[in-house]
Amino acid sequence: MSDAPRQVHLNLFILASGHHEAAWRHPSSTPERMFDPDFYTDLARTAEAAAFDAVFLADIPKLDDNIEYNSAGRLDPLLTLATIAAATERIGLIGTASTTYSHPWQLARSLASLDHLSRGRAAWNIVTTDSPAAARNFGLDGNPDAATRYERAEEYVDAVLKLWDSWEDDAIRLDRAAGRYLDPSRIHHPGVRTSHVQVAGALTTPRPPQGYPVLVQAGSSNHGRAFAARYAEAIFTAQQRIEDAQAFYADVRGRAAALGRDPDHVKILPGLSPVIGGTEEEALRLQAELNELTVPAFGLMQLKDFAYVDLDHLDLDERVPEEAFAGAGDVTDNAKSRTQVYADIVRREKPTLRELLHKLAGARGHKVLAGTPEQVADHVERWVTHGAADGFNVMPPSLPAGLDAFVETVVPLLRERGLFREGYTGTTLRDHLGLPRPVSQYAT
Repeated sequence: MSDAPRQVHLNLFILASGHHEAAWRHPSSTPERMFDPDFYTDLARTAEAAAFDAVFLADIPKLDDNIEYNSAGRLDPLLTLATIAAATERIGLIGTASTTYSHPWQLARSLASLDHLSRGRAAWNIVTTDSPAAARNFGLDGNPDAATRYERAEEYVDAVLKLWDSWEDDAIRLDRAAGRYLDPSRIHHPGVRTSHVQVAGALTTPRPPQGYPVLVQAGSSNHGRAFAARYAEAIFTAQQRIEDAQAFYADVRGRAAALGRDPDHVKILPGLSPVIGGTEEEALRLQAELNELTVPAFGLMQLKDFAYVDLDHLDLDERVPEEAFAGAGDVTDNAKSRTQVYADIVRREKPTLRELLHKLAGARGHKVLAGTPEQVADHVERWVTHGAADGFNVMPPSLPAGLDAFVETVVPLLRERGLFREGYTGTTLRDHLGLPRPVSQYAT
């Protein structure tokens, strides 16, 4: 058995001007570039030069309600990732798409196309979308409940996998002499008809280079954990404390093993927003600068969006009552996982409303760590070596400055400790993550 330290996986989560809600007001960000293709390709190249596993783009099919106070709007993730693919060579490309508000045939073809165009670097972040506003954008009166969304998601993903397998790997024969381009017996029509999904014919796209683009899932609710254990090869999660992260790590890996999966093929990547300074005081000062630029009205709306909690009636310097989060449940029985993260903060730290809003401003409940490069590297090492994570979804507080600081100061420390690669050893995202290429379900 190898004595080498475990290798850390790192993704760059690109979000607007940065993950701190006030980043767009800070000089370390460039909000004027949010819809400039070079903004995304420049960030991806920086992450690729540091040998990050992937870049990640989130999405929700609606315009946010609180657009007045934050850098609002987003580009289509798959089109943006196709632009990044053309400007990079190795870094993975993770795009978010909803199983509730898209069709499996169309999405399967788009993701297969991205995998071909990037030579095997695509991944799908599977979400079910809990948003009445998104429902209305698709002509529906309301959002399906969680049980219905996840029931549809399972049927949807099963259909997508059949579509990716609809061309066997050896379907294309290219027999010029015989005039035979492909073998029709190697093309399969899924013919899926379930409660929520109907798909008839095969894709127009050959089987992706990776077999399947990597399957990613974000969410820690009971429904989310069960879904992740069945399908996910990488899981994004929000954890504040190592004890909670260890419990989540053990639970999801255990569920995957119980379903006959290799738990080492399920990579768990908590979010981490590092506020980096040359000294701890410098880092805390930068964090305070960002917090002072927040608009309380925006933070209050974020609470409603993410935790379904209305605290508008409280004074900013009034303590947040624990009973405001009484419906959150506990860590093993939570329908809305982000609400539980917020509830734990209120219970442990007993913050004022202002303090809570500042706490959440940095990364919406993901771990924010203000400190020196050494302190950030210590955090990464501790979580990865103590069964709390396989790596991190890096969420820079501002972009591009926050990414530059992490790449220039933290990555070298991780390499010195033997925790992170010097460069890529493979070409596909599955190579980077140490994941096998799945065998086609139609293979003989």
